[in-house]
Amino acid sequence: MTDTAGMAVDHAAGVEPALAAFIYLEARLADEARYDEWEALWDDDARYWVPRHPDADPDAEVSYIYDNRRRIASRIAQLRTGARHAQTPPSTMRRLIANLEVLEHDDDTVTIGSNFALFEHRYTTTTWAGRYVHRIRTSGETLRLVEKTVHLVNAEAALPTMAFLV
Repeated sequence: MTDTAGMAVDHAAGVEPALAAFIYLEARLADEARYDEWEALWDDDARYWVPRHPDADPDAEVSYIYDNRRRIASRIAQLRTGARHAQTPPSTMRRLIANLEVLEHDDDTVTIGSNFALFEHRYTTTTWAGRYVHRIRTSGETLRLVEKTVHLVNAEAALPTMAFLV
């Protein structure tokens, strides 16, 4: 089956398989600390946001993370140095992503929501859970990440250090 834009649609999830594969790739690259490849997924006008509560205004309230493309590159450069002491030794991570659904679709972008569980181990194991909202720009066969918002289920609680990619 195809949608109105002519993209193949996965009946089970309502998400085109290439878009689901892109989201899974983004997660795997972060889990495996393949930062150069992870960074290459982002478009020039990208935004990576982890708000403190679901209805936050990033221009008026403090966020855990609110990075533009330049700040994403800076964050990756810091992780690459090995001198980010909050990540010495680095966390080992694996995440599960489920319940993918198309939230919006226009001519060149698709917004996909999903649920996640992230298992981070560094001395002890911490479980992070929440909802991802990925906005992906589609241009022919090329997919680029325009926006990733991470809504943590416990965002309004006191959180341990988040010195890794959520």
